[in-house]
Amino acid sequence: MANAARKERAPFNRDVLQWARKRVRLSYDAAAKSAGVTADHIQKWEDGSGIPTIKQARKLAGVYDLPFMEFLSKETPKVKSLELVPDFRMYREAEAPTEQYELVLLQSEAEEVRLNAIDLFAMLGETPPVLPDSFYADVKQSSEIVASRVRETIGLPISEQFSRKGNDRDKFVTVLRNHLERSGIIVMKNSSLVNLGARGMCLFATPLPVIIFSNEAPTAQVFTLAHELAHIVLKESAISGPIGTAPGKTRAKQIEDWCDAFAGAFLMPANEVETILPKPPKRESSIDDGRISRIANAFCVSRHAALVRLVELQYVKEDFYWQVMRPRYLAQEAAYKGGGRPKYYGSRFRSSRGDLYTGLVLEAWSNGAITNHNAGEFMGIKNLAHLEDIRHHFRD
Repeated sequence: MANAARKERAPFNRDVLQWARKRVRLSYDAAAKSAGVTADHIQKWEDGSGIPTIKQARKLAGVYDLPFMEFLSKETPKVKSLELVPDFRMYREAEAPTEQYELVLLQSEAEEVRLNAIDLFAMLGETPPVLPDSFYADVKQSSEIVASRVRETIGLPISEQFSRKGNDRDKFVTVLRNHLERSGIIVMKNSSLVNLGARGMCLFATPLPVIIFSNEAPTAQVFTLAHELAHIVLKESAISGPIGTAPGKTRAKQIEDWCDAFAGAFLMPANEVETILPKPPKRESSIDDGRISRIANAFCVSRHAALVRLVELQYVKEDFYWQVMRPRYLAQEAAYKGGGRPKYYGSRFRSSRGDLYTGLVLEAWSNGAITNHNAGEFMGIKNLAHLEDIRHHFRD
């Protein structure tokens, strides 16, 4: 029995075990909790006074998002540590123990999708789309003017919003996402963002910058997409929090204020707002929910986003937003639960990576440029039936 126990051990490199944990910014306690062991186990494995079993090492490899065989390497891998993109979240509660780790993994996945997309374009003999120079701006430029220019560049007519009634308004987020992807922006979806106090993430790079948004209400997702688009316009990678930034004069506030203003102008052009809701003679101290809803419904956005825009356009005073309505909106958003089941199983894989990326995988697969196995790996799918499911519905 003792021999069997000894055989189960392997010559794991303690330096690699330590490097792997630090790479994903996990404490001893957080790593231990995820791996189902004690912090004392992790410490002993890293100082050489203990050795994990193969089963424990495999579990740890999953926690650290590394191939199991890395732990057997004689040297620490020459891999540059991933630097988390700038964090622009405001008014956050204390970080969860694994928050940095989860954000790093999310960012790592997004960067892998982007590099895969570039490879797929090359396999297909195509060149990735590149955003024009006129797409970009800085915070010194008018968010109103820049938003109008960008909206024209991606070809988004106002009729896409005004023509929608009732539940059809929730579908505008898909329309906006499609326009962004056709312009050469990878748009991914990950529900874990909302659990980290974040609404979205932007990874700026060219070609193929990446936006990640979360599982908010569809009308809230619209504003998040527009806000992250603003980060691309500014060439600023970012993790973004709720609408409305904290008072102050920090660089983060300047950028987030501009991005919020851009998102409002992009989704609710000033001249179009005035055709629906004439501007009062002077700034009012409050505004009723009916008028806020008229703007929200017309432009397929949340009431929260609509009120932020009305404050920006000087319909109503800022105090009404900050002191009265903002706490209510944040509470409603925190209480939101996602929609029902997806139409087909593969849709969650397609949604998580977006149609730009999914379309590239399917085209390369159909052309024989990649195998069934490769296509499954690119999409994170093990069951080929689910991949076939995606292909069938993608044609529709």
